[in-house]
Amino acid sequence: MPEYTQELKKGTTTVGITCKDGVVIATEHRATMGTLIAHKKTQKLFKIDDNIGMTVAGLVGDAQTLARYCKAEAELYRLKRGSNMPIKSAATMLANILNGRSYYPYWVQLIVAGVDDDGYHVYSLDAAGGSIPDDYVTTGSGSPYVYGILEDYYKEGMSVSDGIDLAIRGLSAAMKRDSASGNGISVASITKKEFKELDEADVNKRIEKMKLA
Repeated sequence: MPEYTQELKKGTTTVGITCKDGVVIATEHRATMGTLIAHKKTQKLFKIDDNIGMTVAGLVGDAQTLARYCKAEAELYRLKRGSNMPIKSAATMLANILNGRSYYPYWVQLIVAGVDDDGYHVYSLDAAGGSIPDDYVTTGSGSPYVYGILEDYYKEGMSVSDGIDLAIRGLSAAMKRDSASGNGISVASITKKEFKELDEADVNKRIEKMKLA
């Protein structure tokens, strides 16, 4: 394995949450190389289609490649069938890609989430090709801190707005304790109506209201 690849840490925190009226996905912005903060505005949240979003933890190049693969396949699916790709199909397709690279794997952990005719879904995918649905999931080096928040605050049937607050609360906790996570938060909600990414002002307003700063 090239030396530069070994130096790229998998430091990241991402989260996906199912709600009664949609799903929420969120990440922070920091990218690290060893102890160096390499980038402060790294994109780790991707819109795959109007009904699908993805978060990534791991090597930036691998993550960007997989996001492009998934986006292209979702577009082809819509063109061929006249409908959006189901979330399980997107997760299975990515899991197959990950599993097929056993010799030189993609060094990533993914969350695929969204809305389809069967409801609201969040899937966690690992580098070996495992794909597991759950009510909520978090990935990356800051995930232990987020799980502590999710276990305490997650409630079945919570609204998307409450899910957004919970994702921000979890990421804020991780950013205070995990040195590989930080420099801001990206949050998106996916409902039957739209894929909506919150702007920085809205995120900061929620942080202030919850007194997390």
